[in-house]
Amino acid sequence: MDKNFKTEKLEWSDELLLGYGPMDSVHQEFVECVANLAAANESELLERMRQLIVHVEHHFDEENLWMNQTNFPAKECHIDEHAAVLKSIMEVNAMVVQGDTSACLRLSKALMDWFPGHADYLDSALAHWICKQRLGGKPVVIRRSIPHAH
Repeated sequence: MDKNFKTEKLEWSDELLLGYGPMDSVHQEFVECVANLAAANESELLERMRQLIVHVEHHFDEENLWMNQTNFPAKECHIDEHAAVLKSIMEVNAMVVQGDTSACLRLSKALMDWFPGHADYLDSALAHWICKQRLGGKPVVIRRSIPHAH
């Protein structure tokens, strides 16, 4: 994950929609988990980390399953990135268990910075692939909350 934190806040919006409903739903949950971790006070950190781990394991397992079911061409790279992110989360969890709560803030910032790019590149390609394989076309995204330029 990039160590140059750029994203101060990650909020769910239509800009993050990829057009494959199950993926969009799990992504919205991910954004909520990261926001909850970033907003947690010290007494909540272990529980918020537990919630993040449960979510991320399910999230990545689901995407990995989709990639395997549809023979997604770029699955190895995508699965490797999932494994690296989960490894980082587990390492931070071990630090938190040992009392290093500052690691949670660094993790939440790193995830905020990582996720939009991951979704834009790897996950959007997967969403397109799944829609093409299963539905015979590209995903359609209707973005209602993005300001329009006049």
